[in-house]
Amino acid sequence: MNHAATPPDRDGGRATAGGTSPSVPPVATADAVPTGPSPADARTDVDTERLGRLLGDPGLTWFVDRVRQRMARDRALTGSVTLSDPDESQRHAADRLLGRAPRSSGSLSIRLTTVDEILRRSGVSPDGLAAAVVALTGPVVLHTETRDREERAWEEAYAALGTLDAELVPWAERIRGDGLVRRLARTPEVAGPLVEAAVRALRALPASPPTSRATFAARNLSGAHALDEGTPLATLVLSGIRCLTGFPDGSGAQWRREAWASAGLLKDDLSSTVLTLNLRGTPPLDWMADAGEPAVLTLRSLTGRAPVAPVPTAGTVHLCENPAVLSAAAEVLGPACPPMVCLQGQPSAAALTLLRDLSARGARLLYHGDFDWGGVRIAAALARSVSWRPWRYTAADYRAAVSTAAEAPALTGSPAATPWDPALAVALAECGVRVEEETQLDDLLTDLRAGSR
Repeated sequence: MNHAATPPDRDGGRATAGGTSPSVPPVATADAVPTGPSPADARTDVDTERLGRLLGDPGLTWFVDRVRQRMARDRALTGSVTLSDPDESQRHAADRLLGRAPRSSGSLSIRLTTVDEILRRSGVSPDGLAAAVVALTGPVVLHTETRDREERAWEEAYAALGTLDAELVPWAERIRGDGLVRRLARTPEVAGPLVEAAVRALRALPASPPTSRATFAARNLSGAHALDEGTPLATLVLSGIRCLTGFPDGSGAQWRREAWASAGLLKDDLSSTVLTLNLRGTPPLDWMADAGEPAVLTLRSLTGRAPVAPVPTAGTVHLCENPAVLSAAAEVLGPACPPMVCLQGQPSAAALTLLRDLSARGARLLYHGDFDWGGVRIAAALARSVSWRPWRYTAADYRAAVSTAAEAPALTGSPAATPWDPALAVALAECGVRVEEETQLDDLLTDLRAGSR
């Protein structure tokens, strides 16, 4: 039989609306406690036909449900259960069960020990109420057993996380604790395949050379749309990418595109670009370098059928964070400026592709950026993809810049490590001010002028 949900029970030996206690067979007492098998395992020689007539009345569905709830919680079947606003059929069924005069108003209470004694004395259920409920509605599973079984299922769903490399272990621990997978999947059965797919994707990242997200998904997952925006898998993989690449917190469509791109997954091969100055190796680049004008390279131009192959096999390439530095170098030094690459914030897929190629060709990369927590995060993210040396970007350089700064703004954001010079993070925390790259233009241009000789 189906049992509808009912309001929570109120325990205790309450009187009925008429002010008298429910009638109790002579051998029963108010404190009698049902005995017999445990509620979850109760089995007896129950007279199912008579039981159906006695407790199977639809008007007693609420009562049977309450008893099952108690059994599932492993609570003793004592006291009373009360229905605050019963209808006429529920009142009639309770009065018939207890053999008492009909009542027409007030709440409806049934003492559990009374029903237990009725079932035992009548021979309908020699082991009492618990056994009767099991015979009528099926085995009762304890809530603790259900919770334990569910937790084991969740642990099995997370099993694939154990195959991740050490750099993703913090992410694996975080998603176990913050409930992201549970919110996305809802059940362990759905979570298992979701986690496995996310792990499979992350183990194949960063993509090199960069590729479109659809192409990557078709090659490594269930299909080209597996990482479409808004899917649970895309959300989970993107959270792992942020740990993998160190991409900073953010929001919005542009931020998500850049976060995907930090692992080499692109919307397309034209939207990812990198700003350069005086790179050579192809007729268009040579022409721009002869004029001393900046050039923008797309990822397609760096990875296509006829990729750009700029810069000789040795030499120095200066890297900066902000376009104003590269623009000033072009304005002041023009064609005499050494080769430069500008990251324009977090390194794009095009920038990483270019810099890896330059490094592989023997170029020495020198990097300068903003002296703030965001700037050092950009530098650290770049260091995970390509080797570089600091260009006026050490603790000593920062302290010197602070000493000459007129009105440096306060440092904001959370601290970050500076692996190329651990003392820099210490100096930033101590001084507490940010020094923007543009304020160091004179020193940077001096270095570039010397490098052009």
